[in-house]
Amino acid sequence: MQFTLSFKSRLAGAVVAITISSLLICQSVFADGPIIGWGEGIAVDRGVPDGNDYVVIAAGRGHGLALKQDGSIVGWGNDNNGQATPPPGNDYMAIAAGFNHSLALKEDGSIVAWGRDRDLQAYPPPPAGNDYVAIAAGDSHSLALKQDGSIVGWGYDRYGQATPPPGNDYVAIAGGSCFSVALKEDGSIVAWGWDRYAQVGKAPRDNDYVAIAAGDNHGVALKQDGSVVGWGAWEFDQDLAPEGNNYVAIAAGADHSLALKQDGSIVGWGRNHRGQAAPPAGNNYVAIAAALHYSLAIVGSDFNLSDPNLVAWWQFDEGAGNIAYDSSGNGYHGVLYGDPQWQPERLVLDGIDDYVE
Repeated sequence: MQFTLSFKSRLAGAVVAITISSLLICQSVFADGPIIGWGEGIAVDRGVPDGNDYVVIAAGRGHGLALKQDGSIVGWGNDNNGQATPPPGNDYMAIAAGFNHSLALKEDGSIVAWGRDRDLQAYPPPPAGNDYVAIAAGDSHSLALKQDGSIVGWGYDRYGQATPPPGNDYVAIAGGSCFSVALKEDGSIVAWGWDRYAQVGKAPRDNDYVAIAAGDNHGVALKQDGSVVGWGAWEFDQDLAPEGNNYVAIAAGADHSLALKQDGSIVGWGRNHRGQAAPPAGNNYVAIAAALHYSLAIVGSDFNLSDPNLVAWWQFDEGAGNIAYDSSGNGYHGVLYGDPQWQPERLVLDGIDDYVE
């Protein structure tokens, strides 16, 4: 059983969404700081936005997006199709960037899109409704995960990349160039779309994964034990993930990938002709994103889940009575209520061996 929780600090107002499954160690970082970029491309060459109040980043082919603490979105880089000009408002909680289009998920569960629309990836408007919990952007197609665990796709669909498989047991989604990936609640991975580089056929078959990412023609997945695996295109070794089991986040660019380590440092691999797979030194990074020839990161500090000012919002239909346990001995437990609305309730966890059952 898995739940997606969005934690919001009453002091800073920042939102971070994480997925917790039963008996799964919950590791989360609080992204709240400035953005840095490396590699080459308009999104880096013209400079990333100033400020130190960013909580989420997304990297498109030539444009970047950042979600601020106040719920507003900033865009920069290539804007020839309006993809770097986000709509106004401060009620956004997630962002995604494709080749020349962008998506945002609002607090009410609805989706907005903007940018290039040649393949209907942005308009007509994305699926109606306010029961969406996650979004993903491929090159020219889009995906959205619904509250009931099903997936909706739209946009360019020549290879079936915008036609997700049926089912309502999905918990995460990712869009590549012409293929898509989804993570199921049992920890297994499903891929569909173009398979020229075995990015679909060679997707992992085991079921101990907790996060996924999709590049142009390769996939990356984070395992429950903190290790990373890659598959698909191999010409730049983008399918050869680094060794170790101390990773907490992953990102996939066109032909390179990034992994964020527990100590806050970043590892890169794959194509590096523009320096996109050579992250800067340091161990104070809390979020990563990768695109064509560039990469982004947020500099910040650890997210302290034991902050007494922390309030948790959740949305699920599994029924009342599920309990979140803190196994560290601090006694921070809280009952999760089954009302399928965003319900504020104090839920103090410290991020160490926390699980839900």
